[in-house]
Amino acid sequence: MQIITISRQTASGGEEIAEELSNRLGLKLIDRQYVLKNWLPEVADEHQLHMLKQSSKFYTKVINPDDETDEQISFADYIAQRLKKEAESKNILILGLGSQIIFENNPYALHFKIVASEKYRCQQLKEIYGLHPDEAARELELADRKHRRYVWRIHNHDWEETTLYHLTLNRDGLSLEESLSIIMNIADLKKENPQPLNNEVKEAEEKEIESESQRNFGHESEKEFAKILDMHHIKWEYEPSEFPLEWDPEGNVIMAFRPDFYLTEHDTYVELTTMKRKYTTEKNKKVRLLQELYPDIKVKIVYKKDFEQLAEKFELNRGEE
Repeated sequence: MQIITISRQTASGGEEIAEELSNRLGLKLIDRQYVLKNWLPEVADEHQLHMLKQSSKFYTKVINPDDETDEQISFADYIAQRLKKEAESKNILILGLGSQIIFENNPYALHFKIVASEKYRCQQLKEIYGLHPDEAARELELADRKHRRYVWRIHNHDWEETTLYHLTLNRDGLSLEESLSIIMNIADLKKENPQPLNNEVKEAEEKEIESESQRNFGHESEKEFAKILDMHHIKWEYEPSEFPLEWDPEGNVIMAFRPDFYLTEHDTYVELTTMKRKYTTEKNKKVRLLQELYPDIKVKIVYKKDFEQLAEKFELNRGEE
């Protein structure tokens, strides 16, 4: 059994490496286009296929909603099942599809990521499509965000995590032949010592992430904001502190403020509101009082517009890409 997964930045040459590597090693190449053409038509109608081409969120949709709950699977689950089934009988090379996570515990799987500098990749887009440098840079930003968003949305991992890969290969200064030689040498050595890309520390981290994701938030927007923080590896605590703001003559607290998030590494509290600014008078009052009474405490309000811009950027609450 041989399984190689390749993730790549846009215009880094990952597709070229995958195609040539599959030819030289005799591996069946499976990528997004292959799945859309050969597998998904078996379970998706014309409209669903169109949506699957357009939206990463659609991959979370259930294929068989009429079945018992414990038997329902999403399009993403279906792809993962097909990939694992394929690997049982064939040697395969998978380009993208979150395969580095699907096979992360498989001892016969090797995971590579192909990257390159923005200058290198812009030059590739210029040569292939004739794009102006500014156009090329924008295209790279959008495409990389799309790849990252898919892996996060489907597998709850940031594809930039270095520990997801056995090797990250920088194409700057490396020819196609040199890149292939490096990967094939590692693949040859790995045959002698198959073991999964996993360890106890990673398992503990995943349990911690799972625990955070299952936290009971007061509002759905707080859960989405926590996802944004996690995507950027910003450590946070949820409602850890309450600050008294007003007292009655007997010294009893009659007003207090508990900010939604505390960003531990930035020593900053964040209060999230999905209301428009003109409706946040009471919340603004509390923040002003907190700053007056506790001048050393840093606190910021994320307003409705600010949150919507963040959510739109990462498409946490939309169905289209």
